[in-house]
This record gives sequence, C-alpha cells and structure tokens, in this order.
Amino acid sequence: MTYTVSLTYEAIEDLQRLESFLIDMALERGDLDLPVRALAAIRREFGILESNPFTCRIAADDRLERELVIPFGAAGYVALFHIVSDREVVVSAIRHQREDDYH
Repeated sequence: MTYTVSLTYEAIEDLQRLESFLIDMALERGDLDLPVRALAAIRREFGILESNPFTCRIAADDRLERELVIPFGAAGYVALFHIVSDREVVVSAIRHQREDDYH
C-alpha cells in the first residue's frame, strides 16, 4: 500500500527555517553542498512514510502520531507526523535533533 504524504503549513515553514540555517552554515564552513545534501536526506527518508509509516516510533499516547528519524551527519532531523487514514500521512513539524522540541 502506498500512502500520500502531505505537509502542513507549519512543516513547510520548518523546512524553510532549516534550509535558511543550512545555507548560513554552508557559507560559514565553505561547504556549499550542505543544504542540498540535507534536504535530499529528508526527501529520501520521507519515502518510508509513503510505504511503511507504522515502522516509525510512536510520539505520543496516540498510536497514529509518530516520529520519523532522519539521519544526517553527526545528528539529523526528526519529522512529527500523523497517519490520518489507510492512504494518507500528514507531516506537522520537522526539527533538527539538537533542537529542544517541536514548536
């Protein structure tokens, strides 16, 4: 079964915030491919949500609210999502693993 993955407005804002941070880091470190590699890792791991969202860890008391861990470098990212039906997954937030928590 294939799930449709959509992002909330807040998740899109998170991606934009992360991309902006990555661009700053790339310029600071001289690693201009950093944003491209990080966003590619996020996009690649979203493939899990399309095919196997139930393999991700449960985020709360609700078995349908889960977290996707996205490895990248020494840390990575975490995407909070909800399985809304047998065909749809909605990503509500994305953060770096070293950030305190979701907003």
